[in-house]
Amino acid sequence: MPGRHSLFWRLAALLVAFCLLVIFLIGSWGRWIDQQTSYLSDEARQVLRGYAGEAARVAREGPEAVDAFLRDLRSREPGAVDLVDENLQSLGSRPLIESRRLTFLRGLEWPMSRRNPDLPLLSLPLADERGYLVIQLPERFRPWRYRVLYKAAVQYLIPAGLALLFCIGLYRVLIAPLARLRELANALHADNLEARVDPAVARRSDELGELGRAFDHMAGRLEDSLGLQRQLLRDLSHELRTPLSRLQVAGEAGLNGTELEERLLREVGVMRALIDSTLELAWMDTERPQPPLEPVAVASLWEILREDACFESGWNPRRLPCRLPPDCLVWGHLNSLARALENILRNAIRHSPEGGCVCLDGRIEDDHWLLWVEDQGPGVPESDLERIFQPFTRLNAARPGGDGFGLGLAIARRLVCQQGGRLWAEYGRPGLRMVLRLKMYTS
Repeated sequence: MPGRHSLFWRLAALLVAFCLLVIFLIGSWGRWIDQQTSYLSDEARQVLRGYAGEAARVAREGPEAVDAFLRDLRSREPGAVDLVDENLQSLGSRPLIESRRLTFLRGLEWPMSRRNPDLPLLSLPLADERGYLVIQLPERFRPWRYRVLYKAAVQYLIPAGLALLFCIGLYRVLIAPLARLRELANALHADNLEARVDPAVARRSDELGELGRAFDHMAGRLEDSLGLQRQLLRDLSHELRTPLSRLQVAGEAGLNGTELEERLLREVGVMRALIDSTLELAWMDTERPQPPLEPVAVASLWEILREDACFESGWNPRRLPCRLPPDCLVWGHLNSLARALENILRNAIRHSPEGGCVCLDGRIEDDHWLLWVEDQGPGVPESDLERIFQPFTRLNAARPGGDGFGLGLAIARRLVCQQGGRLWAEYGRPGLRMVLRLKMYTS
């Protein structure tokens, strides 16, 4: 079944309301038209009452006058006409013409039935209330003359109008948001990556709202990816100029074969490391892989990383202490977490003073582990704590030392985010503290 906020329920409610409204209006207005078109008009009532007044006068003059009146009235109004007393006996000298229908007489104020194909007989009381004028309704006074037009209006025009209102409601619920999404797609097609869905659509809780938020997410990711790729391309081209310039100088300096070979190997290694790191960062941002997670013992992982770091830097292992308990387990991808910690550790060693220490510590916060790697260097100003995670950012004035490319922390953050964690920097007073937040593993 569709969800509680699904667009299905809105459309179903709109359609059900439309059908019920059409049924109700056609039924109620049809009955009203039947009722209104069944009564005699004021003109017909006035004429017929005039006949009753004439009949009341001639009824006092005897049967001969009644017969003359009835002959004259039949000449004016073709149809059955009689003048009877209270007992439904003729007041004239001739017998009743419609004696069998006298039990079906109708008053002037009554609705006229359409079930009988014959025109109804009307009973009009005389002024002295001692008799009745019985007359068949004249054809010219038939009350149902415009009923067909009224019924056609109710059965066709009103449903057509309601259908138009239904289409307007359907357009506002469904088509208008789709038109806004189409405008966004056209804007993206025209390379306007800053375009976003109308907030009125994005706030909806149905499928169109989900689609709008997906469009916004897609546009934001596309804008970020293209922005990062352009930035990486600009920065990479800038960074490659330095080793290429050194190679050009070395070629023009007339170095001997051994020196030139050493310089060539060194600069090629620098360019290869730069290109590999840049391509890796671009791949992670474009593909956004989701590695499988497993329990990782952080203290044991640190032991391996410390051994490699001491071999590369010549540090004493006592300068890289781990204060985490042995049972510190987090959900993570072993290789990705190892690379992230390795980048953080190398960055800390590169910027540590002589004799400094780099420490791994942490604590439990709710169902997560907060891990931090803290050095004793000069630290980073508060305003630059977020900027150091941008590619090719090197704050040499604040943290002198090293010859990195400014890609290690950017890669480390993306590796941690792939595992559902977070990585940020804090001012350690002194030094820099890199904080990781990862899901705690509980057996």
